Amino acid sequence: MMTLTRRTLTAALLALAALNAQAQDKPPLKILVGFPPGGSADVIARIVADALRDDFNPVVVDNKPGAGGRIALNMVKVAKPDGQTVIVLPSGPMVLFPHVYKKLDYDAVKDFTPVSQIARFQFGVVSGPATNVKNVAEMVAKAKSDPANASYGTPGAGTLPHFMGVLMEQSAGISLNHVPFQGGAPANNALLGGHIGYKFDVVSETAEFHRTGKARIIAVTGSQRDPQVPDVPTLKESGVNMEATAWFAMYGPAGLKGEALARLEKAMMKLARDPAIKDKMVKLGLEPIGSNSADLAAAQKADLARWEKPIKATGVQLD
Repeated sequence: MMTLTRRTLTAALLALAALNAQAQDKPPLKILVGFPPGGSADVIARIVADALRDDFNPVVVDNKPGAGGRIALNMVKVAKPDGQTVIVLPSGPMVLFPHVYKKLDYDAVKDFTPVSQIARFQFGVVSGPATNVKNVAEMVAKAKSDPANASYGTPGAGTLPHFMGVLMEQSAGISLNHVPFQGGAPANNALLGGHIGYKFDVVSETAEFHRTGKARIIAVTGSQRDPQVPDVPTLKESGVNMEATAWFAMYGPAGLKGEALARLEKAMMKLARDPAIKDKMVKLGLEPIGSNSADLAAAQKADLARWEKPIKATGVQLD
């Protein structure tokens, strides 16, 4: 009995030691989010956190909202490049802000290491009840014949929907009147109330309006139709040579490389292949990607170039 007890105890201790060694082999990971809990960036970060618990221990999501995500970005900027502090964020702070802000307190390229492009999403061109516009051709014709009433609302000046409208103007050869609101909800109210004609918005935010007939999504801005509204054509299908999407991505501080970066890349690419994770993202209106560092760097470079001209055309410069 004593021998059996010793053997059992020894086996238990060896198993415990193995578990401890395995836990120690998994470094901790803090995922910063520059927006409040419950928002889209927070939801994506928590999906990522749950999926990465097999590779990191513990995984903590830390919300540091404020300044359009810049507070969290600056925390990552000064973090050690050891692969234990990253940020999950939408593309705006990395591809729009460098053109919008006069004195941005970070360099979107030099101060960070791209890790992985998580998912892509597109926008809808939404026609409100005041326009009676059913497709892009009607929108273009109406804007040319009556430009004074071709207004579109956004959550504010300098936002991605604002510049989607500017890009639409340039691509379709029309003039639109930008009406900025303090947030998406007031813009929705103005659209449904007939105070503005159009709105550029994330498809998932306006799909229900489309389905119930309160408003109409007349086109989507990506390269393919959106599964949430499969009846809606792309802008290119509608005769406007425009394609623009946004994305969520993971970045670390500058200098992140070697095994620390490889571990994150591998985990993020594995995440994108997980059917359960893909299903969650698709239900949120996202197209899962799970790229490596080099592919994210290329996507950021392309979008920095894409948005420079439409942003400069507006003359918008924020402090």
